[in-house]
Amino acid sequence: MSISETADPTSLRYDQAALEDRCAPRIKLRIPAMLRPSGNTSFAVVVTDLSIAGFQCEALTGMPAGARCWLALPGLSPIESQLIWNNGRAVGCAFVNLMNQAVMDSIIRRFVLA
Repeated sequence: MSISETADPTSLRYDQAALEDRCAPRIKLRIPAMLRPSGNTSFAVVVTDLSIAGFQCEALTGMPAGARCWLALPGLSPIESQLIWNNGRAVGCAFVNLMNQAVMDSIIRRFVLA
């Protein structure tokens, strides 16, 4: 739900509004990757949005908010994350530790600027 979709913006719940709060710029891209939920096997996803704080990917999964998972981008070690939202077609996750800016710059050079 966005503020423009509600008649009274003050009725917007904080947990919904917090989904739009961002601590870092997001980059739109398409990177094939692997996502591994805690205690399960990895499955293929496509990362469509990335920042040093987290990512969004296309994923058909029933993982609930709060679930721990690891994102494996090509050529990088898996990055621990926490699932923030799941709309049935995509998930949004926050990295447990911010991604190093040099790593982010390398990903941009490899996948966005290529």
